[in-house]
Amino acid sequence: MNLGSLRALAFVLAVAIPFASGAAEIRPMIKVGVDTGGDVLITQVFPDGEVETIKGNQGFYAGGGVSVINFYKDLELEVSLTFKYTTAYGSNGQVDWTRYPLDVLVFHRWARWRAGGGLTYHFGPRLKGEGDAAGVNIRFDNALGFVLQADYRITDYFTAGVRYTAIEYETSASPATTTKSSGIGITLGMTF
Repeated sequence: MNLGSLRALAFVLAVAIPFASGAAEIRPMIKVGVDTGGDVLITQVFPDGEVETIKGNQGFYAGGGVSVINFYKDLELEVSLTFKYTTAYGSNGQVDWTRYPLDVLVFHRWARWRAGGGLTYHFGPRLKGEGDAAGVNIRFDNALGFVLQADYRITDYFTAGVRYTAIEYETSASPATTTKSSGIGITLGMTF
């Protein structure tokens, strides 16, 4: 993690802690979603001739965290940790693209909508092959990016929305290569 990333993460935590201390409601939350887009990370050609591609922002994610709503119920802080993955399949192998995004998002809330954004920090990004693709093992550095998101509040406890993620992944190996992984997705969230 570089110095700029540390400063951005420290800033988000400095804003989040006072926000949470003045909260009217603190609720556990879960979320799931699917994202697409970004540059191609890998094009895997399997021995049977199948060709599969994985893009940087591509994947399904699921996880949980906490939702903090202020006294006036017009601002919401959401902190979540998810597992995000996608797989390219061949008849005798596969390549998995995995990472652990930590999102810290702040939303402005209206009667049935909320919109906002914040930072995302991806831990342990990795491409790993199995079977015929066992030679694939690419580790990326942890990465800092941002998220913009807008949700329809179906009920006070359930949201459905769209999001835009902007992040770049850099390989840990030398020489390092960078992959732009910006893209869009859909998300569902639920608080308790």
